[in-house]
Amino acid sequence: MLYSFRMTRRTLPRLTRPITSLVALLALGVSSAYAQLTPERLYYGRDRRMPVVVEVPERFAGEITIELRKRGEARAIETAAGAAGRVDLAALFPGLWRSEKPETLYAQLVLDGAPIGPALVLQPMLTPNYAMNMSEQNPMLPVIGRGRVMFEDERVALRHQSGLSDQGEREVVYSGIRAYVDRHVILETSEGEIRFRMRPDAAPNTAFNFLHLAEGGLYTDVIFHRVVATLPNGAPFVIQAGDPSGGGFGGPGYFLDLEPTTLRHDFGVLSMARSDDPNSNGSQFFICLSREGTAHLDGRYTAFGEAISGAEVIERIARVEVGENDRPVDPPMIIRARVVDAPPLGQEPDRVSRPESPRVDR
Repeated sequence: MLYSFRMTRRTLPRLTRPITSLVALLALGVSSAYAQLTPERLYYGRDRRMPVVVEVPERFAGEITIELRKRGEARAIETAAGAAGRVDLAALFPGLWRSEKPETLYAQLVLDGAPIGPALVLQPMLTPNYAMNMSEQNPMLPVIGRGRVMFEDERVALRHQSGLSDQGEREVVYSGIRAYVDRHVILETSEGEIRFRMRPDAAPNTAFNFLHLAEGGLYTDVIFHRVVATLPNGAPFVIQAGDPSGGGFGGPGYFLDLEPTTLRHDFGVLSMARSDDPNSNGSQFFICLSREGTAHLDGRYTAFGEAISGAEVIERIARVEVGENDRPVDPPMIIRARVVDAPPLGQEPDRVSRPESPRVDR
């Protein structure tokens, strides 16, 4: 078992001549970091205005657009004309409030056809899909299999199919949107840096919780208290950290419910550790060492991020000497966690792959 906003206005440089396009802007060496979308607040109630600030270089006179996108898709869902200053995203994209199946989307600033600055994460606030363990006394156990974690929507559907209740789909309330700048988390460890892309499109509440803890300093001087380099079958498994007490049973002082995720466990994937209770997630996390060793965790643990650099660091931590209960003899340490703006959507590197084992000359 695996136990367990920033709203800044940057000072823009004054240029000695007008800039009429993004090409001219970049030719003068002006950083694109001076252009981005910034939400005026974190939460927006449904069917209300969504004011955000569009920041562009002072003398930029080219085309300003905002794209509504899904992560991983090359084309925008919708594009709207933007303008420097304060705009209402709900007016530009009225479909945000009308969607029958709301999902996490991204708003990306585009200047003269080029995506600029980090996107805004637009997470719908929805009734949680509560998880529970299936016990041997549960009458639906033969249907779903022993040892499963079941979410509320599955339970309701099975009861309906089994004639145990006349319930249909569970009721889901769409309350509004949580909007924040897309960010990465960099773990500075004693073995080097690992950079993680958050996946709020896969597990929004868990990704946001991790950003909150990282930005708040919880992961400062925290050890990797558990390293399971391989399972008995030889498959690489996980490295685990995130307990401020260092003992393997601590957390942030609260629990977070297990969240269904679309992200599969694989090398470099970041997932939440917990106790036997599926809704005991907190601050402890693990980093997967292989797909073959962690595939059985899909549906039982919440994967919410993925490493985009630092594969060798992950491997070095996995190779440390361990003693009883998989505890490292000299535990590697997270010196601190840094939260940084993500690059424009679609311009990030791919998730890391597991490094090939070094050759041994005989």
